[in-house]
Amino acid sequence: MRFGLTDSQRKLTGNLQIAGSAGLLAGLIFPVVGLLAAVGFTAMMLVAFIVRLKIKDSVVQSLPSVIFMLINAWLSIAFYNLL
Repeated sequence: MRFGLTDSQRKLTGNLQIAGSAGLLAGLIFPVVGLLAAVGFTAMMLVAFIVRLKIKDSVVQSLPSVIFMLINAWLSIAFYNLL
């Protein structure tokens, strides 16, 4: 409840994370799927960072979402270059 999400939002987030992980793995064979998954994760981490700011977390607490956003942005570029 710390992030202010409902049960359905938490379940949706978890399911999207599982689907995104599968998409990144599938991207090793189908780069377009990896691209979509990486872009989705980048967007998800941007929203996570905004939520962290909204609940007034410290920079240290917010940093993982920024790091994962940057990693997924890099993956997006890498998958795009494979197309």
